[in-house]
Amino acid sequence: MLGALTAFGPMSIDMYLPSLPTIARELHADTAATQMTLSAFFVGLAVGQLLYGPLADRFGRRSPLYAGLTLYVIASIGAMFSTSIDVLVACRLFQALGGCAGMVIARAIVRDLYDQESSARVLSALMLIMGVAPILAPLAGGWVLDAFGWRAIFLVLALFGLACLGAVRWKLPETLRREGPAPTLRSSIGTYRLLMTDRRFLGNTLAGGLAGAGMLAYISGSPFVFIEVYGVRPDAFGYYFGANALGLIAASQCNRLLLRRFPSDRILACANRVNAAFGVLLALLAWRGTGGFGGILVPLFGYVATLGFIFANAAAGAMAPFGTRAGSAAALMGAVQFGIAAFAGAAVGHWHDGTPVPMAVVIGVCGLCAALARGLLLGRARSRGAGPFPAR
Repeated sequence: MLGALTAFGPMSIDMYLPSLPTIARELHADTAATQMTLSAFFVGLAVGQLLYGPLADRFGRRSPLYAGLTLYVIASIGAMFSTSIDVLVACRLFQALGGCAGMVIARAIVRDLYDQESSARVLSALMLIMGVAPILAPLAGGWVLDAFGWRAIFLVLALFGLACLGAVRWKLPETLRREGPAPTLRSSIGTYRLLMTDRRFLGNTLAGGLAGAGMLAYISGSPFVFIEVYGVRPDAFGYYFGANALGLIAASQCNRLLLRRFPSDRILACANRVNAAFGVLLALLAWRGTGGFGGILVPLFGYVATLGFIFANAAAGAMAPFGTRAGSAAALMGAVQFGIAAFAGAAVGHWHDGTPVPMAVVIGVCGLCAALARGLLLGRARSRGAGPFPAR
């Protein structure tokens, strides 16, 4: 169930990717305007998570989930009936504002129940479930697009939201256990300021967020690069997309094994460096036009696969010190990460020039900055202490 809640983002993004060129044609929108449906979704994820974190710490994990999933279903139905690109952008924004409840609260529930090393293992296990979405969603989206048109994709997403809402209602227990009075919303929001001064939190958040922004730049740019530049059929797009997702899943499961022998911080440091190397290689090959489609696919696979080592370890490290404030920590972490992703996705659309270069360069910059941020901030955190919060 936690894997399904975490998968709201990948499901909502990946399933409609094959339909982006079709949506652009039918709604008479250009490439940049169509990619705004992705950027708006990233903005909604960033803003919405800031709201759900304090709510989850104040009222528990279940009630905010009810509200968020209900909003998601309504917005998905609205997207299905959109008559212009502006209406679709607005519906995607509200869809993200609802769906991000599952993403925040799933991470908070893991932190409620496990310490840092165990959290990293559990989050890696959730990646196995969540990773099915990038494999199946584009394939299913391509099939639905061919059979029923792009609007039916949002009907499927609405049904997915309803199914999760029912599962939360009947199967999910309340996991927040307090030893004192519940924090007020004002004090929970004030926690954000303290979190932003904690180098351990910032280092882990940026290590995962900047690298993840590179993946979302790939998500934003790949439909046009694969389909329009290299001539991949929309119904075949999902196979290429799914192959990269398989790499991420395999890496996340290898991460679980490595965590039995190595600390999560050490794995994260190595993964960030390898991820940056693949990103820079991708940018250079695209800039020089070396290798054609294969020259893009190979470093893309390496970049996405290494995220399987980065995401779980960065999330576990960022939330480890924060105990009953895990909702706020998970929310701010997600907001920062998807805020960066929104800029990365918008940059790919803004610099779109009919070549893979804008996508590749943004990915390379994101990977390199992630490695630098982790090294600078976490190195100082080790020398000065973890930050202003106790372990629980």
